[in-house]
Amino acid sequence: MSVILRKLVHNEAIREDPKEIYGWRVYMLACSACFGGMLFGMETGIIGGVLTMDPFKGQYGLEGLGAVEEANLSANIVSTLQAGCFFGALISSPVADKWGRKTGLIIASLIAIVGVIMQVAASGRLEVMYIGRLINGLGVGFASMINPLYVSENAPRAIRGGLTGLYQLFFTTGVMLAFWINYGSVLHIHGTAQYMVPLAMQALPALLLLSGILLCKESPRWLAKQDRWEDARATLSCVRNLPPNHPYIENEFQDIVNQLEHERQLIGGSSFWDLMKEMWLIPGNRKRVLISIFLMVCQQMTGTNAINYYAPSIFKNLGVTGSSTDLFATGIYGVVKTVACAIFLIFVADSLGRRRSLLWTSVAQALTMLYIGLYIRIAPPVKGQPVVPAGYVALVCIFLFAACLQFGWGPVCWIYIAEIPTTRLRSLNVAFAAATQWLFNFVIARALPNMLATAGANGYGTYIIFSCFCFAMGIWVWFFVPETKGLSLEKMDELFGVTNATHPGTGDVPRTASSQEASYRKTEATTETRVFVG
Repeated sequence: MSVILRKLVHNEAIREDPKEIYGWRVYMLACSACFGGMLFGMETGIIGGVLTMDPFKGQYGLEGLGAVEEANLSANIVSTLQAGCFFGALISSPVADKWGRKTGLIIASLIAIVGVIMQVAASGRLEVMYIGRLINGLGVGFASMINPLYVSENAPRAIRGGLTGLYQLFFTTGVMLAFWINYGSVLHIHGTAQYMVPLAMQALPALLLLSGILLCKESPRWLAKQDRWEDARATLSCVRNLPPNHPYIENEFQDIVNQLEHERQLIGGSSFWDLMKEMWLIPGNRKRVLISIFLMVCQQMTGTNAINYYAPSIFKNLGVTGSSTDLFATGIYGVVKTVACAIFLIFVADSLGRRRSLLWTSVAQALTMLYIGLYIRIAPPVKGQPVVPAGYVALVCIFLFAACLQFGWGPVCWIYIAEIPTTRLRSLNVAFAAATQWLFNFVIARALPNMLATAGANGYGTYIIFSCFCFAMGIWVWFFVPETKGLSLEKMDELFGVTNATHPGTGDVPRTASSQEASYRKTEATTETRVFVG
């Protein structure tokens, strides 16, 4: 495995690090946690197809409505999940900090399972469906925040981008599976079971997440933050597949000790308000949380989840007709996203870098969306008529958009927000970013049906709006997003200029490190001169 990685990943870190740390353990840990991403993807993909199924429409009163009324009811059903996700992402930060990343993921899976059960049992009662999707959203929001946090804190620096980006791969895999589950249900299942089977299948990733994470260890950086130093060293040794006294373990562990001491010197307390002051009053920390928030706003304004939720409706707007036909096209869309994401993580994530990935995909996504909007405006598809050649190009643009997204704005945002925060603020920073993602996800999910129904013929203006946002995002990245490829988590403070160990806004002398930290530093001071390895 390490030999293959050294050929595929082009950065200096992988050449310097011991080959043992790239064994199966770190990959199994990352994959187990990333079932949280599949949970997100299944929830996202299932509902769009379910809304088009005739049994569901009849059971929940979507038949016989006007275009706007149907759009509003569909948007309410879809966006209730995002509302739950928003609050789940915010609540998950104190849970992850107090009880740990592993416990947080276990809680996320259990909440999601309860939500799925309520959706399946709703039997036409909209109120129960709304509550079920809200509870389900709480679980998905929990997982969306804790998953990249947990993986980034366990991943070796040379492949951190690829491992953290597995979240996006599992997400796209979940979306793809959801699309094909919907397609198979329409073809082979009749009656209310046609939509109940896809809704029940949403519980599968939650069950896999629960069973997988029970076998994993807690984050060594969280253990160190709790002053459980021996546990942190032992866990780090296990995950890295090296003995506790190996120089690499000593160096990485000492980096963690130094980082925590430095952070505790920046501000004395560790209450919520102390952390908020540390986040917003220290310029380097403030810059990191603002970049994280804006990245998530931009990710949603690409229009990606608009397609995920309403892909069947969008393919109809492009001239693809027939319930099974548009679901089949949606399934192909899911396959394209999954394959493109896998190629990115294997060959590109830790070689090309975060910044360049975001820059070139901004332009590519903008051009594909612009073409779709212009096609619908100039030569809109006519119902009952075959798709014209320009229409097939528009369909190809949908698939190109999906592929380009997986080379930049899909996985890179999650990688970036999980790796740039300082250790004490990482869960809070990721929580703000994940909550922002879900807030704007909610806005898009709620607004898109109305946009498609009112923004010009077949909603062509919707695609023009997303195109303009994609162009603007590239300009913002050029000026404000620095490269982080190959840097350890403990080196992010230097990159963002957080080097002065003083209280924010004062010249007060900071408190000293804890006695346990001091003893570890004293012990390490007697060893040979330390070089930066991890």
